[in-house]
Amino acid sequence: MEICETINQYSKTYTEPYKKKRVSCRAFIVENGKILLSYELNTGVYMSPGGGIENGETHEECCVREVREETGFGVKILKDFVTINEYCYDTLYVAHYFICEITGKGEQALTDVEIDHGITPEWIEISQALEIFGEYASKMPDLESLYRREFAVINKYLELQK
Repeated sequence: MEICETINQYSKTYTEPYKKKRVSCRAFIVENGKILLSYELNTGVYMSPGGGIENGETHEECCVREVREETGFGVKILKDFVTINEYCYDTLYVAHYFICEITGKGEQALTDVEIDHGITPEWIEISQALEIFGEYASKMPDLESLYRREFAVINKYLELQK
């Protein structure tokens, strides 16, 4: 796969140097002008489906597994899209985003935490997602960082569509 763009984002709460690093892989899926997001019914939080890489997994395998677990959808990776280095508190969060397409539907396989949060897949208009994530400045620091990351990814996607 070709090398994708990397974007660095620094939270107001970031303290150098970072002490921890967390790597995740996330799917960017658009169909008919709508984006697939994971929505936490009990917290009101939206985010791209994805999560942390497990031992021995490639980034691509992590992305496919996480989407299946969180949403129940099977996906095929089309493109290594963008990487966001998110510096927040004392941690570097590295999020690898892949443009994917849906290949099938199955059952979710949620963790206990995801069940507690009420994670459900939700398709929303891209313009609505931009509004939701564009409110990042009004959020608490950890949510601000997450929403700013998602806002940057959607804008990068729209920029490439021109």
